[in-house]
Amino acid sequence: MRRVRVFFHDKCFDGSVSAAVFSALYRARIQAEAEFEYRGLAHKANDLFNPAEFTGDENAIVDFKYSPDPRITWWFDHHQSAFLSAADAEHFRQDAGGRKFYDPESPSCASFIAHIGRERFGFDSAPVAELTRWSDIIDSASFASAEAAVALAEPALKLTLAIEGSRRPDFLQRLIPDYLRHSLEQLLRLDYVQQELQPLLERHRETQKLMRGLLDCHGGVAYFDLTEYDLEGYNKFIPYALCPRTVYSVGVSRSSFRTKVSVGSNPWHAVPGMINLASLCEQYGGGGHPRVGAISFEPGALQAARQAAQDIAGLLRRQLQNGGAAEN
Repeated sequence: MRRVRVFFHDKCFDGSVSAAVFSALYRARIQAEAEFEYRGLAHKANDLFNPAEFTGDENAIVDFKYSPDPRITWWFDHHQSAFLSAADAEHFRQDAGGRKFYDPESPSCASFIAHIGRERFGFDSAPVAELTRWSDIIDSASFASAEAAVALAEPALKLTLAIEGSRRPDFLQRLIPDYLRHSLEQLLRLDYVQQELQPLLERHRETQKLMRGLLDCHGGVAYFDLTEYDLEGYNKFIPYALCPRTVYSVGVSRSSFRTKVSVGSNPWHAVPGMINLASLCEQYGGGGHPRVGAISFEPGALQAARQAAQDIAGLLRRQLQNGGAAEN
């Protein structure tokens, strides 16, 4: 029996679903009896990978940056900032194994894996259609409104809250295989999911109240600093629900392993000449997508993170002023 280690973007709906969809593809088209192990990967200031963990008979990375390590046999990603260096990008281009795939235009990594599975491997993706549809919606922020994104009425959005906020290391280890056994609505009713979700729903309501007082919304940019609060997994759409005319948001938060600057754009209030946020974050060692990005600093680098966030907020406000964008 082949042992497959799947490394995925941790605390992320698309990352966890990508791990499940890859597992379904592998079992259906490569080896039905394969045994899977799942390891979450987080964006940090350094040491994104621990090569000592690449111990599977096969090692796959999904929805995360590229590693040229020869023990990585599968890779799927859709982020603009997929490569840590030009050498890594060239290594990917030279790969002839036919099991590493990249498409920065795909709305989610999970749907990209399903697409490649159908086109290259004859994979029947119908059983994972609900998962990939919601990965597309969540990862591309294709909600009807900011209010809908914050209300969390749909099972997938409640699961996202649990995924991003859970601190149990075994939570996603249980959830990823269960994606392939249950519908999203059924998953939501499982005891171990409810145990994680209920306290987080209460915290979500409190976070909305807190951020109403913290947000500095002017010049088309919502700026907030959550570093004094234990809120690593907050809902990223709250600023747009509270400040609907905001074009961009810039926030600082911290956890045990990093201080993070999040830079986003309002899907419901775009303006001409938007800045590519992945490229902007890359200037500070981060990355992401054109409309949302992030930068990871060391846990103790609070002042550096705050300065970067303030610089970025100022740059975005100047760009909007020069472009004549509407203000709050």
